[in-house]
Amino acid sequence: MKLLMKEWKLCMHPTGYIMLLCAALVLVPGYPYTVSCFYMGLAIYFICLTARENHDASYTLTLPVSRGDAVKARILFCTVLEILDLLLIGLMILLKNAIGNMPNPAGLDAGLALIGEGMIAFALFNMIFFPLYYRDINKPGKAFAFAAGAMFLWIIMEIAATYTVPFFQALDTPDPQNLSDKGLFTLAGLALFAGGTAKSVQMSTKRFEEEDLSL
Repeated sequence: MKLLMKEWKLCMHPTGYIMLLCAALVLVPGYPYTVSCFYMGLAIYFICLTARENHDASYTLTLPVSRGDAVKARILFCTVLEILDLLLIGLMILLKNAIGNMPNPAGLDAGLALIGEGMIAFALFNMIFFPLYYRDINKPGKAFAFAAGAMFLWIIMEIAATYTVPFFQALDTPDPQNLSDKGLFTLAGLALFAGGTAKSVQMSTKRFEEEDLSL
């Protein structure tokens, strides 16, 4: 808990708060809603960039904590931001349905399946960004480029799938239509998000323990 407070007080970048507001993009007609998850990934990049500029790793390791503890705190902190982003997207979905939800030509409609899609996007980001970042914490931009590329590839594939794949066409309907399919998809996204993030912690810890911070 203390390390999490340290992350929030010393590493939190203003974009972390700003990008949470991007959940409101769900209210924009004809917008690829999962892009709002990309903006949170961008905020996480800025958090890690700020940590580099402030020599956060050197400071953290002067504390009575292991490198593994430092990795877990950073990834957990960023995961909390991702979950908050998904919760806000959920609130925007409820609001959009309350005021009149029009079909979205650029991907999934605002509904339950969109939460599952966001979880998959964040799972891809976490599994790629953090292991690459902790291979060399001085190069967060390289890690972000690969992770962002994977997120956008997923978004493009999902948009195309809503026009070509029957299962995604069933997901791309107003709630409560096809709610069982949407629920299974969202649960699968949750499993991937939880399992992928846990694997990311494991891989990142191993790589950070091998990194020479004296360079």
